[in-house]
Amino acid sequence: MMGHSHAMTGAIAWLGLAPAFAALPLLNESSRFIETGIMANALTPSELIAGAIVCAGAAMLPDLDHPSATIAQTFGPVTWALSKFVAWISGGHRGMTHSLAFAVAIGFGAHWLASTYPIGRDIMVVLLIGLALRAIGIGIPGNKAGSAMINIGLTAGLFVVFMSLDVGYAWLGLAVGIGSFTHVVGDCMTEKGCPVLWPLAARWVLPWKIGIKTGKTFEQKILAPILSVAIIGLLFWRLAPV
Repeated sequence: MMGHSHAMTGAIAWLGLAPAFAALPLLNESSRFIETGIMANALTPSELIAGAIVCAGAAMLPDLDHPSATIAQTFGPVTWALSKFVAWISGGHRGMTHSLAFAVAIGFGAHWLASTYPIGRDIMVVLLIGLALRAIGIGIPGNKAGSAMINIGLTAGLFVVFMSLDVGYAWLGLAVGIGSFTHVVGDCMTEKGCPVLWPLAARWVLPWKIGIKTGKTFEQKILAPILSVAIIGLLFWRLAPV
């Protein structure tokens, strides 16, 4: 799948799944683990929206193993060099990072960061917001510098708005894990599949004639509009007054 498809499916997964997770007694009861971790309270509307954007950005993380992917190009030489390193240690594109193990590991890593280092947490949130905006195509076509400035401005603006609304990030690990695994599921629906149970080499994939052809007409002209409508519908369902 292309970057915008991954980002939108990440947002959809969060809007669909997060309220159910937040409602679970295990995630709401007062305890030492919950106070420092996953969800101390049910999500507020602002946290639901912030989580959707962060989850959309996290849905790009598995493509760190691809130096030509959106995430590798988002923050210039830094992310490109990181992508080259990740590609090397993971065995190339659609290797280790496209697995359940990676999604779980990076989710727990983000959870630890959120509960241990507030500054690191804020940096991660800002980067994921920027990545989500880049993935969905926010910017000026054909103008990289202008697009970068718009991305930076909107990212900073959204983060300030979330701060002003007292958005907490106890859910950060959950959003990152869900977003990353959503990417894996999406790529399993394409013609190449993913090693979901890495380090086992077997790839999970739909039959070639069923699998989505990345970047082709179906994804661009049919799937993208469907995903857009789904996001609008879920936002209305979750946020509209009863």
